[in-house]
Amino acid sequence: MGRGTTKAPGKAGDKTSLHLRIDFGGERSIGPGKIRLLELINETGSISAAGRALEMSYRQAWLLVDELNHMFREPVIVAQTGGGGGGGTVVTETGNDIVRLYREMERRAYGASTAEIRSLARLLTPGSGHKPH
Repeated sequence: MGRGTTKAPGKAGDKTSLHLRIDFGGERSIGPGKIRLLELINETGSISAAGRALEMSYRQAWLLVDELNHMFREPVIVAQTGGGGGGGTVVTETGNDIVRLYREMERRAYGASTAEIRSLARLLTPGSGHKPH
């Protein structure tokens, strides 16, 4: 799954994806961007490397991490000091649970909507461009 989306299988689904955003109220939400950021921090051990991979500034990535850390009761990301590389950033068990639960909801939402997504895809104009009215 690329960049936090669930892809549709098959011919029409090569470009079709489902984006899931969960709004908890009070401007607290998670969606594909924050989840992908967590995944990339897990892979790289670095907020800055994860931000670069998503083509966002370190500041923007750090603000999203800070938002996530304040949104949940337990920290989602913690700094790790020491080591040969001078430390880094670690996604906590809570952070990994959030990613796992989100991806499972995304998978279920896509599975439950496959027929409707295919029906919508059949209603699209042929080709990849937008035709003016």
